[in-house]
Amino acid sequence: MEGALIPIVVFLIVYVAITLELVNKAVSALLGVMVLLILHVVPEHEAAALIDFETIMLLLGMMSIVAVLRKSGLFSIISVKIASLTKGSPVKILILFSIVTAVLSAFLDNVTTVLIIIPIIIELTRGMGLDPKIYVISQAIISNIGGTATLIGDPPNIIIGSKVGLTFNQFIGNLTIPVIISFIVTLLYIWLTNREKFKPIDSNLAKLFSVQLLLEKIRIEFLNTRIDKKILIKGLACLAITILLFVTQTITKMSPGVVAVFMAMILFTISGVDVEQMMEEVEWSTLLFFAGLFILVGVLEHKGVIEWLAQNIFLKIGNNPYVMVLTVLWVSGIVSGFLDNIPFTITMIPIVRLMLEATPIPNNILWWALALGACFGGNLTMIGASANIVSVGMAKQAKVHISFLEFMKASATITIITLIIASVFLTSYLWLSL
Repeated sequence: MEGALIPIVVFLIVYVAITLELVNKAVSALLGVMVLLILHVVPEHEAAALIDFETIMLLLGMMSIVAVLRKSGLFSIISVKIASLTKGSPVKILILFSIVTAVLSAFLDNVTTVLIIIPIIIELTRGMGLDPKIYVISQAIISNIGGTATLIGDPPNIIIGSKVGLTFNQFIGNLTIPVIISFIVTLLYIWLTNREKFKPIDSNLAKLFSVQLLLEKIRIEFLNTRIDKKILIKGLACLAITILLFVTQTITKMSPGVVAVFMAMILFTISGVDVEQMMEEVEWSTLLFFAGLFILVGVLEHKGVIEWLAQNIFLKIGNNPYVMVLTVLWVSGIVSGFLDNIPFTITMIPIVRLMLEATPIPNNILWWALALGACFGGNLTMIGASANIVSVGMAKQAKVHISFLEFMKASATITIITLIIASVFLTSYLWLSL
């Protein structure tokens, strides 16, 4: 590991800054890269080559498509419809919003999803005299579970899919079962542990009338948002084609990143939207954050740090495939709960590769263990996933204060349960594969 000290120190400082949110994530990562460049730890051309542009393109393309769909008013329509279907029933609010959150998180991204869902669910529950806290926490948790099902649902999956070459169909085919089971069990657990909060509202006529007025107010407020049917139709058509091309990747041989950017540019061209305005909605800081992390971890890999970690920690557990799979799952799950799961996933990919070189495991099961651990583990604490931070932040703006311990009290047991479900699924899958 000659020359590894500086990259290790820089990486650890950046990691602490990211985890404690001392500085903007993108600034932290890029500042670390600049230090390595200034100290000539890595040449500029080598640093650029370490960036996984497939991941960057996939994120950029999907963010652009979502920006156009948001402008079309699609998400306002969805919010109003779901609010109306609940008819003021606390249990229906939990179930219906959770289904929408899970589906949107799987096919868009979970941060976009909570930005859509949280404001409407706070207004609806607060207006009914309910405590919004459990509803906000539940949607953050569900968004992380739903996003686990697909290649594009959660950043760890995007990174794994791009770096390893796993397809959209492989993610859905291998992760849908544990995600659906975890979704159902999570909803049941939330209901059982908060039954008092989900009791039907008072049958008093005045109370029922006030709820109906609230639903009508929400409907009017959201429908006042301009719905552009032409943009809506074109946006949905391009999203459908994008997903179709993801699904048929083995036939078309087009990578998801190329597909996403291509369809985003087609949508910009045919929709007539203000492209500069749409570009402002793209999360450029997230893209720069990813680029910086790829370089930081790539330098550690080139300096032999990753191989040292693999040899002295993960490869010490032996060559029992069951132990290997469960170790990757649970280490990923616990660590991702307290540290950002994006840099953790980027760091783990070369380690898992070395583990597979030592002991080959069929059907990419070790990769599914990493994906399930990183995504499910994000639910352990408030800082475990971006969707959690955004949800709690929006709740705070609405004067609904959720503390770190309140979030963890509600989410920690769910995280353990979902990791147990993932353990049973993965060990069963492995048993059938060997």
